[in-house]
Amino acid sequence: MIRVLFVCLGNICRSPTAEAVFRHQLQTQRLAHLIECDSAGTSGYHSGDAPDRRAAQAAGARGYDMSALRARQVSDDDFERFDLLLAMDYNNLAELRSRADATLQHKLKLFLEFGDGEEQEVPDPYYGGREGFDHVLNLVENASIGLLQHLRGRLES
Repeated sequence: MIRVLFVCLGNICRSPTAEAVFRHQLQTQRLAHLIECDSAGTSGYHSGDAPDRRAAQAAGARGYDMSALRARQVSDDDFERFDLLLAMDYNNLAELRSRADATLQHKLKLFLEFGDGEEQEVPDPYYGGREGFDHVLNLVENASIGLLQHLRGRLES
């Protein structure tokens, strides 16, 4: 089993979007029994909250279900439990790096490293309009395809 954790600041917009999109891809490709995913935030501001309604609406319009997701904060155990911890931006990557043991740093990456676009960070759509949430979905869908290809390679080796 390969385990992937998507990480943003509050775990109500970007990382639950990534979790929902990637989980949908795993189910569609019949890989959910081999690859597990979850999401969390580097802060605990929204712990226990459902995803932002705008994120859930944008995801729902594309067929992704976020209704069962609830925000949580990254725990110390996550660094051991997950094989990849994928940050949405440099600030959250830096926070993960500051918390992870030196022997676990190799697990920490930017999520968009798996995409084929020029952007390196998934921008936070929280203070913007609908177009920001659609842009996040575009980036997440693209990077999810690359991530899935990468993980398939790991499963086959």
